[in-house]
Amino acid sequence: MRYWKFQKWMILALVLILLLPVTGRSVQAQSTKRSISITLDGNSIKSDVSPYIIPGVDVTMVPLAVISQGLGAFVNWNHTEKTVVIQQNGSMMSLTKGKKTALVNGSNVDLDASVEIKNGRTMVPLRFVGENLGLQVNWNQAEQSIVMYSGQYIPNRPDPVEPNQPNQPNQPQQPSPGQGNGQQTQGLHGAWISTVANLDWPTTKSVGKEEQQKQEFTAMLDKLQTIGINAVYVQVRPAGDAFYPSQLVPWSKYLTGTQGKEPGYDPLQFMIDEAHKRGMQFHAWFNPFRASMDTATSKLAANHVAIEHPDWIVPANNQLIINPGIPEARQHIIDVVMEVVNKYNIDGVHLDDYFYPTSGTFNDDATYKTYNSSGLSKDNWRRDNINRFVQQLGQSIHAAKPSAQFGISPFGVWRNKANDSTGSDTKAGITAYDSYFADVRTWIQNHWIDYIAPQIYWSMSFKNAQYDKLVDWWVNEVKGTGVNLYIGQAAYKLGTSEAGWQSSQEIINQLQYNTQYPEVKGNIFFRAGNLINNPLGLVQALAAYYQQ
Repeated sequence: MRYWKFQKWMILALVLILLLPVTGRSVQAQSTKRSISITLDGNSIKSDVSPYIIPGVDVTMVPLAVISQGLGAFVNWNHTEKTVVIQQNGSMMSLTKGKKTALVNGSNVDLDASVEIKNGRTMVPLRFVGENLGLQVNWNQAEQSIVMYSGQYIPNRPDPVEPNQPNQPNQPQQPSPGQGNGQQTQGLHGAWISTVANLDWPTTKSVGKEEQQKQEFTAMLDKLQTIGINAVYVQVRPAGDAFYPSQLVPWSKYLTGTQGKEPGYDPLQFMIDEAHKRGMQFHAWFNPFRASMDTATSKLAANHVAIEHPDWIVPANNQLIINPGIPEARQHIIDVVMEVVNKYNIDGVHLDDYFYPTSGTFNDDATYKTYNSSGLSKDNWRRDNINRFVQQLGQSIHAAKPSAQFGISPFGVWRNKANDSTGSDTKAGITAYDSYFADVRTWIQNHWIDYIAPQIYWSMSFKNAQYDKLVDWWVNEVKGTGVNLYIGQAAYKLGTSEAGWQSSQEIINQLQYNTQYPEVKGNIFFRAGNLINNPLGLVQALAAYYQQ
């Protein structure tokens, strides 16, 4: 018996000796590996199981307790179906183990990582869940921390998403609507008002009815102002036509139903007056090169560019396009814009992203041979045509009316990093530089424009073109140039099935993200009708945010 006790003691001692180096290395390894910390509105969230990152997709997984106890959401785990249902503030999502889509408020949304079971614990993707509960979720690589903010909490110094982006103090400033001095602040809250196809104004019901059109426009301004909008960007040239009496182009058919027919009043002057009465800026928005929304010419007015100069016109994608490669055609568009600049008290001239068509065939071979005196490649020649147009138009505007702002709203991705090392970390199917032939960087660096308003129409969870990464990129582009940055926000995507748009909090999170950069002077929503229709409670969310 004594021998057995001695033998047992020796076996235990040997086991301990054998395990000691392994245990020591394990403890040492754990002590050098920094655990991931989580905070919400500045308060630490404890997790009894360490969060971890799934390699390759960089998704942070957390136990359900973080969602239920830390975020205060209702959580129901169905062990049989391996499905978790998460609910909070009217938002509901369902995630199933092994399934690459989640059901969010009735719509299927793609997932980078689904539910996982680790050591008997149910783990879910924190960013996806947090953002769909209306939270802003930021990852700080350097600190190995996840920082979340609710809509009721606005941090003074938001944490950066990437470690190479330093924190910047939030510098809220008061807006100066209606001044048109080119020095706008982060308080500029704009809305695009589309007239093409009677999208926003005038409605199809008011076509040909002057008083009804006026009532619609003033009601729209009142509603926008209630939300917090202090600047409107109104499409006064949707397709080779005009929303004002012009000596160069015909009246728009979207006013009366017939191109060239007078509406009985000057809509542009009326709109400017109504905007300025409310202290709102009015920017005249021009679609420069689109001549017609279809290829039929039988209903075009006699003084339409496609009738007077058919040699300037190229059919493309079932539309008529004014050829940017013809110098006289470019000058015609500049003359059209300057007619408005010289006649009306506008606060700015605004161009959208329609330059060269992004798809289909654009037959400008003959023009290329005729006007390519510098021997440029066709792509570079096209970009040079747009550069000349932007430079000359900007010079004309500033010479005639120095107080007027001149800005352009390009496609939100300049170039992908895969095609250009200085491009953004995106995988966009089209880009401003390669598809529209819009050399935006040159416009900014030469200060041919007063502001740039990229259309960053994706959410913070859309991996191919992530909102926060694109804002970071555009901020770096304008930094130190004197060119202001306004962000184009996609109000029209709320309620769609694309990742991230199942809650109006996505817009609020984006606005909050913008505040960390003094270069971001404001935002413009596409479009007015989508704001007024109040998708997913956006009106109340924006009004509350702007009041703060």
